Amino acid sequence: MELLLDTHRDAVGESPLWHPGENALYWVDIEGQALNRWSEADGHRRWSVGECIGCIALHAQGGLVAALEREVVQLQPLASGELHRRTLAQVDHAAPGMRFNDGRTDRQGRFWAGTMVRGMQLNLAAGALYRLDGDGLSAPQRQGLYVPNGLAFSPAGDLAYFSDSHPLSQQIWRAPLHEDGTLGPAQVFVDMRTLPGRPDGAAVDAEGCYWICANDAGQVHRFTPDGQLDRSLSVPVAKPSMCCFGGPQGDLLFITSIRPAQPTAEQGALPGAVFVTRPGVCGLAERPFAPAGAALSPAPVLSI
Repeated sequence: MELLLDTHRDAVGESPLWHPGENALYWVDIEGQALNRWSEADGHRRWSVGECIGCIALHAQGGLVAALEREVVQLQPLASGELHRRTLAQVDHAAPGMRFNDGRTDRQGRFWAGTMVRGMQLNLAAGALYRLDGDGLSAPQRQGLYVPNGLAFSPAGDLAYFSDSHPLSQQIWRAPLHEDGTLGPAQVFVDMRTLPGRPDGAAVDAEGCYWICANDAGQVHRFTPDGQLDRSLSVPVAKPSMCCFGGPQGDLLFITSIRPAQPTAEQGALPGAVFVTRPGVCGLAERPFAPAGAALSPAPVLSI
């Protein structure tokens, strides 16, 4: 496993996203309130967002779709350092002090994102899971979540995975995803209380297996479609946060991480870094968010 960047460290690195048109990786620093981009050709760039940014996805009309504290927006990062922003939807949170957290697009180009109370120690299950499509932001598709995480979709697009990272939950669920974007009854896919780590961000590979970061355990677990643990990768930090597949061949696994308030001496300066490895299996290209009438093809985000 290698470092993507030698020096850069995030406070809460999350939502890695490979852009195939640019051969570039995008990711966010939630508490650092920033958007990052890296490519082998252009190196590392960073844009200030001005508030917490929970997750990102490609936008079919250009730029990115991003879930912030209470808005879902279209972002256009520019080489000049500017970050253009257009509001797509807003949510009325169920409690004070909430923000969006984990999210991504499904295979049909709909954007999904969950909300959470920022103070996990408050133990408030006020989080909900929302869907954004051509009709706007849906009503909550799931409620009663502490820290919604682990959103991913089966290769056929007929199953949705999601998790709750909170120590009082630590569950991963799977639910049928219907053609109209509604979710069927969810069933427990994996009970992470029996395994190392809390379930954080996730991805699905081309074989339909589910990869999820085990926060606090320094591992990434791979589960088969029937919920069996296939293998675990060790990460040289305690808090891997989310993974995604990318690279020109789709055979690289990128892993973001969190810098704890008091990193351990043995981890040195690694917490908050982005890691990359070849796990021996390829991933699936992420579908751009496609509001009504948009072309389903990744659009350039940055002109350098």
